[in-house]
Amino acid sequence: MNISDLKAFVSVAEQHSFSQAAERLHLTQPAISKRVAALEYSLDARLFDRIGRSVQLTTAGNALLGHAQKILMEVEDSRRAIHNLSGEVSGKLSIGTSHHIGLHRLPVVLKTFSQQYSEVQLDLHFLDSEAACNEVEHGDLELAVVTLPPDNLSDGERSLTMIPIWQDPLVLVTAHDHPLCSLKRITVQQLANHAAILPSHGTFTRALIDHHFNSHRHPLDVRLETNYLETIKMLVSIGQGWSVLPETLIDESLRAHHGYISAQRLLGITHHPRRTLSNAAHAFITTCETQLEGNNSPAIT
Repeated sequence: MNISDLKAFVSVAEQHSFSQAAERLHLTQPAISKRVAALEYSLDARLFDRIGRSVQLTTAGNALLGHAQKILMEVEDSRRAIHNLSGEVSGKLSIGTSHHIGLHRLPVVLKTFSQQYSEVQLDLHFLDSEAACNEVEHGDLELAVVTLPPDNLSDGERSLTMIPIWQDPLVLVTAHDHPLCSLKRITVQQLANHAAILPSHGTFTRALIDHHFNSHRHPLDVRLETNYLETIKMLVSIGQGWSVLPETLIDESLRAHHGYISAQRLLGITHHPRRTLSNAAHAFITTCETQLEGNNSPAIT
């Protein structure tokens, strides 16, 4: 049993696909199959049932998976701990972030970090915040810069270490000629009478919105859901419905109705509490905090 074989096994198990595992590990599919076969031979047990294109763990595979993930995490932690002794800030730093944060929050941070720590190879992955947290949880990413889970959630993501960085107020928005613009006071019931375009169910932002509106008591007329806030902004601007968007997205194409929403997102950094952070990860966290302080940005204290 060797580390390369375990990596191949875990990747196939998590991706439910030999081809996707090969893509993830930058190997050919035959190479992945060969490594899994070698592991099966060494254990004298079949780890996957291959039925057509479907790949499912066998009983033996299920028994091995948790142990294999723990072994790989311990190996990676050991590598980081030894490298950290040198004091060097170098190597690969895998970071997941949402498109919104990547566009509106990170450019200055990334520029400063790259200039100060040129020996670090940034490995950026653009994902939904929920997916990025999941990859941190499973050890595929060292850090995620994302929308943090709301306090009222009890999902597994809450077990991650979270470092709040930015406050991200949410604002009720419509097109300039939307019927809601003629009202002196907008109530939840009036909102429910008009089509809404909101982030998808299962996202941290949608959970925050639903909690704010107490939507189980006041069902909203949600005509469209999407994870892409820029798409929501465009659809609202052409009169397809109202929405709730971060203040950073508001421009002259939208009518902002300030004072109707008291909710705000927290954006920040997550990492696994039981993983050793690399020197590069520590430096990145410090850069985020220092850059915000220097710019007098709305950091969280």
